[in-house]
Amino acid sequence: MTGFININKSVGVSSAKVVAAVKRLTGCPCGHMGTLDPLASGVLPVAIGNATRLFEYFLQKKKVYVATFRFGIETDTLDTEGEVIKSGGRIPSEEEILSVLPSLCGEILQTPPNYSAKNINGVKGYVLARRGVEFTIPPKKVCIDGIKLLGKVSDDGYSFEIACGAGTYIRAIARDMGKALSTCAVMSALKRTVSGVFRIEDSVKCEELTAENIYGHVIPTDEVLQLPSVYCSPSEDKKLFNGLSVRTEKADGTYKIYNSAGAFYGLAEVENSILKVRTKLC
Repeated sequence: MTGFININKSVGVSSAKVVAAVKRLTGCPCGHMGTLDPLASGVLPVAIGNATRLFEYFLQKKKVYVATFRFGIETDTLDTEGEVIKSGGRIPSEEEILSVLPSLCGEILQTPPNYSAKNINGVKGYVLARRGVEFTIPPKKVCIDGIKLLGKVSDDGYSFEIACGAGTYIRAIARDMGKALSTCAVMSALKRTVSGVFRIEDSVKCEELTAENIYGHVIPTDEVLQLPSVYCSPSEDKKLFNGLSVRTEKADGTYKIYNSAGAFYGLAEVENSILKVRTKLC
């Protein structure tokens, strides 16, 4: 069995627990394509079988979130799960927030939270932070495509829709937005609505899956891959699927490859008119 299940993760559940549940129901190796913290909910694509080999492919996919930021407080984790280290900051107006949004978008350098899975000399940042070790994480380049103010949701909270690329920390956006407004802010809620081709309106709650219905929710791997296709002849089958290469008129790039019977096999690469299978996914 191979493919994907588009899970709508609930708040309070870890991504690892969702993967374990899918693995138990399918009896296959599984892995998620981009973790969500327990505080967050929404789209969590889970790969089954050989589809787990596509992790790096999904790292580059665009994501969309709906986030709530609380202004006037600061915590050590940059969200409401952490310890409050500053409070009493002022609450900005909608007009003030709108004025700083352009400066937070585009290709920027973002400093990840100390409470994160970033490795510091082989140790996770959150492990060092919990031990009280002082350290700094160097900023990294991320792409924030857009931040849309959705409105005020409480006395100190605003809701935002954020479209961004891989590696972006939404908690860090809350921190940086607070600084840009001469106050402080933390993330209080987060929902991922889009992750590449996976959308929340097409997702299923993990709690609704059973051993009887789970197969009906599996999305074939080739339907997820937004790539051109190449179909082999019977003679090419014997070469390509035994590790050899063939000449082709296809342009350089990555392709979904199908055998002569029309069955999906995996990914192939074309370079200088030479076609070769790269990854088996069927």
